[in-house]
Amino acid sequence: MDKKEQIILAALELAAESGPAAVSMSQIADKVGIKKPSLYNHFPSKEAIIAAMYGYLREASKKQHSIQDTDYGSFVEDKSAEQALTMSVLSYRNMCTDKDMLSFYKLIYSQRASDSAAAAIMKEETDRMVLFTKNLFYALKVHGKLSIGDIDTAALSFAMTVHSLIDYQLDCKCSGHPVPDDMLINFIHRFCIICGGESNE
Repeated sequence: MDKKEQIILAALELAAESGPAAVSMSQIADKVGIKKPSLYNHFPSKEAIIAAMYGYLREASKKQHSIQDTDYGSFVEDKSAEQALTMSVLSYRNMCTDKDMLSFYKLIYSQRASDSAAAAIMKEETDRMVLFTKNLFYALKVHGKLSIGDIDTAALSFAMTVHSLIDYQLDCKCSGHPVPDDMLINFIHRFCIICGGESNE
């Protein structure tokens, strides 16, 4: 484990105890066992550490769930729109609800209203999700599996609905209420009935 990784994991552990806003560079340096000036050789600020934490955990979660960069055309070629969307959405949900990734998101969610760095991370994640959905929708349309005029708006609406449903499922889980597991599947199914193309088989 290199020094940057040690710093990221130390910052995550400290943030889990008291929230990202309460963690100082001095505390992180002490946790790693280095002097504070040495910490700045690796990261210019606490915000940079938090941003690196997001990237590190996201990539680790993708690797854990065998999520690779997508060749959209090849991915959708032998699938119906419903199959492609279901696989993609459930894969994304699994990545976001991975134990370490979920712990990080909980911290960021609690800070995003008052911390611009936390808000920027959540915006980046949402932007990634919307862009992935747009690319997937364009591939499905090219293959005749979706019939949508305004792909960009449809993809934004779909992505934000999925985002909200995942949030709702997490709220149910964290509050001790039953998690409605079929919500995402039912939404995708209904969407594909409404927007399916001629070649959606």
